[in-house]
Amino acid sequence: MTSELITDIAELTTNDDEHRRLRDAAMVIDEGRIAWIGPSRSAPDADISTSVHQSAVLPGWVDSHTHLVFAGDRSDEFEARMAGLPYTAGGIRTTVQATRAASDSALLANLARLRGEAEAGGTTFLETKTGYGLDVETERRSAELAAQVADVVTFLGAHVVPDAMAARDYLDLVTGPMLAAVRPWVSFIDVFCERGAFDGDQSREVLEAGIAAGLGVRVHGNQLGESGGVALAVEVGAMSVDHCNHLSDSDVAALADSTTVATVLPACDLSTRQPLAPARRLLDAGATIAIATNCNPGSSFTTSMQYCVATAVLQMNLTVEEAVFAATRGAARSLGRDTGPEAVGGLRVGGRADFQVLAAPSAAHIAYRPGVPLTRAVWRQGERVVARHATPVQEQDSL
Repeated sequence: MTSELITDIAELTTNDDEHRRLRDAAMVIDEGRIAWIGPSRSAPDADISTSVHQSAVLPGWVDSHTHLVFAGDRSDEFEARMAGLPYTAGGIRTTVQATRAASDSALLANLARLRGEAEAGGTTFLETKTGYGLDVETERRSAELAAQVADVVTFLGAHVVPDAMAARDYLDLVTGPMLAAVRPWVSFIDVFCERGAFDGDQSREVLEAGIAAGLGVRVHGNQLGESGGVALAVEVGAMSVDHCNHLSDSDVAALADSTTVATVLPACDLSTRQPLAPARRLLDAGATIAIATNCNPGSSFTTSMQYCVATAVLQMNLTVEEAVFAATRGAARSLGRDTGPEAVGGLRVGGRADFQVLAAPSAAHIAYRPGVPLTRAVWRQGERVVARHATPVQEQDSL
């Protein structure tokens, strides 16, 4: 593989243990990994030299919470919500019906379209979930299709109880035949611990079945109220608890004293008109947070991590550095991928060369210029996967 020098970087965000940002920097990538980082004036030779002309470079976004295996449209539900109807978990069933009826090719095409959209916006590592099948066969094929497109797949059979089925019968299905059917393609198990979905005891049963099957644990918790999801997540050692809109002081303290990452989903909060998750309060208490899109057709139909980061800065009182870290290395931590040879979410010598170039001199422009598509080039494992001709990036005079 050809080595490549990325030079003339105005600001390089590395996300090392000091949250380091370097000015007038350069970076060499070789065989999909970063071989050197330092000042532009000291850069070694490489087979190819690419100038980014005083643009900012930062790690690719790590989107640690999405629901991309689906069919159908719920814009009518969105309009009704904007007109004042409350958000509930019941709308999920609309997507279930459409997803069950969709072909594998249709579901895969939608997955690939959304992955491409996310990648164009700077996302280089992405998790997605099952959960719009709610029967054994549709959950199985959802997991298999997701594994072809996403980097990490989570089993969310415990999304809601399907119509015309008793909760006890469905729990037996989720923790038995359904779990066995999806197991070859998934790394985590998740449960929607919320009113209208699964209570604390039911959620614990789901998670314990996943743990027994060798899966990591994630929880949807405390979105619509103090559901007990946060306490349960900490109790079972979950990698993350996601949403976290309604937190008691004991919830915040439990997260701060644990290794469980609190994932906040600002685009979802705005779309459902829920109170924004208390990200500032969590950070000040010492908890680790992640930022993700929650891309799904009902409550957060966006793949834009840039939008979520800007919202976290402008409305959740995070600094730019804190929000970028949460959307990269913090999110990687929630997936167990922030350390080791396959770590993502940071830029370090020997690590994966997953990064994006902004059409701006600093990461601050993500919130300074909200809504503007600033990602102009993206490298994933050392290969350029996005190269827009409007970019200032130049490789030997041209893209």
